[in-house]
Amino acid sequence: ILMEMAEEDNSGEEYPNEIHDYLSAFEKSLGAVDEMLKTMMSVSRSELLEKLDPLEQAKLDLVSAYTLNSMFWVYLATQGINPKEHPVKQELERIRTYMNRVKEITDRKMASKLDKGAAARFVRNALWEPTPENNPKVKTSAKAKKRKMN
Repeated sequence: ILMEMAEEDNSGEEYPNEIHDYLSAFEKSLGAVDEMLKTMMSVSRSELLEKLDPLEQAKLDLVSAYTLNSMFWVYLATQGINPKEHPVKQELERIRTYMNRVKEITDRKMASKLDKGAAARFVRNALWEPTPENNPKVKTSAKAKKRKMN
């Protein structure tokens, strides 16, 4: 029985659908990475960096480094090496730290574009609730009071 199972595994015809789904998704992901790399490689690095501001250049460098290290992580896993015990783990953490710093800078830049006066007016008006003295619908005139009494 074991030989029959081994023959089925070697032929590649019989294996669980879950594995097939994972392999299909992996193949699609590899295709997407390949297309992205082709796009990036079609333009020289100096030409690409010319078009980007320093913050965008930093983002590009960080994404490139993170991608390469992630691919190395996958390579190690395919070779039976635990990447969690490899220096690549510390490198990915270091890159993530820098990515978070760039995100903070980007967020601060976006926050500075906020019109603080307009935001304060918006909040003040959103929180304002009319009191009976300020709301003309709530006020009743002397004539209305007399009508109610009659």
